[in-house]
Amino acid sequence: MSGRAKRRAFTRRAFLKGIGLGSVGATVLAAPPSKGTRPAAPAGTGRTLGPGAVAITLKVNGVARTLRVEPRVTLLDALRDRLDLTGSKKICDRGECGGCAVLVDGSPVLACMMLAVDARHRAITTVEGLSTGGRLHPVQAAFIEADALQCGFCTPGFVVAAKALLDEVKTPTAEQVREALGGHLCRCGTYPRIVEAVRSAAGRKG
Repeated sequence: MSGRAKRRAFTRRAFLKGIGLGSVGATVLAAPPSKGTRPAAPAGTGRTLGPGAVAITLKVNGVARTLRVEPRVTLLDALRDRLDLTGSKKICDRGECGGCAVLVDGSPVLACMMLAVDARHRAITTVEGLSTGGRLHPVQAAFIEADALQCGFCTPGFVVAAKALLDEVKTPTAEQVREALGGHLCRCGTYPRIVEAVRSAAGRKG
């Protein structure tokens, strides 16, 4: 083999060797964390759950409810399919529309993006839990008065998020309302009346 051919062959081998090392490096970078650094198991377990169904207890609307779910089941599916709480709507199922919002420890959470097993030992409030003694929550009443809904499919998510806002800001401005509800989509376009309803509910006693 001539010196020129040897140089070509060496360059080719070096190139392929470089690709091989690069692939190994990429594999290492893309690999899941080692056993010592993997995410901790859900609070209160000390062990990995699954893959089969496991018993969990969820505190929903002030009541402890025990059910069996696979670890992959979302909080939304657990509420709707296992506990028959269908107020939270399954619309996009990817955290983009806000229709499935619930309160977890007082903060609005998209139930389609949270696993049911991660909601253990947390206080969960759905739209069904906002009314007390047959009396609507002020936000619910204000939505009706302001005619802030048409099909009503997105309304539970708006109501829950508005309740969380009013718990923090007693008299929000229109801009604060729009910002707090920015992740919620209404197909019917009733946004002006929704803002009006939330501001109307401000200051009312629940």
